[in-house]
Amino acid sequence: MSQLFEADVNLVRQAVDAGADLETRDDRGRTPLLVAVTENRVEIAEVLVKAGADPDAFDERHDTPWLVTGVTGSVPMAKVLLEAKPDLTITNRFGGVSLIPASERGHAEYVRLVAGSGIDVDQVNDLGWTALLEAVILGDSGPRHQEVVRALVAAGADVNLADKQGVTPLAHARTKGQTTVAEILREAGAH
Repeated sequence: MSQLFEADVNLVRQAVDAGADLETRDDRGRTPLLVAVTENRVEIAEVLVKAGADPDAFDERHDTPWLVTGVTGSVPMAKVLLEAKPDLTITNRFGGVSLIPASERGHAEYVRLVAGSGIDVDQVNDLGWTALLEAVILGDSGPRHQEVVRALVAAGADVNLADKQGVTPLAHARTKGQTTVAEILREAGAH
């Protein structure tokens, strides 16, 4: 296995300096950058990004380093990968951009950062859900998900964009008893 997969930033630097293949793959088709992102090894990701590692390289599960930042919600890692200019339109195996899993998981700070990066805040995944719908339908309506909803509203998310069945975020919030989320949506013009 390549030294690029090591957890020691100095070994990774040595491998990069020696001309190691930045896009080498492990047994799951992951690049060293994808492994670094998954394990939240920001220093290693910085070294790999500066050397030109691809933030959009897919593995066998149809994940990329950039997409995984939405799952982990790591803002420092997202900032590192944004420097590499990832393709913000690439979708995961569920058809969603990185903002969607971040919204589902309540990664509010990540959502604020990425929503301002030019990503489509109203992108619809294979289930017919946007980031806002994921935050309401799969979120727990607690403070983290309330902040996600606020961040998406502030970024211009369409608060009336319904799911495939025609159910709006506000209707989902009301059905789930999410009083505060419903109020945030109503104040943003949801009906």
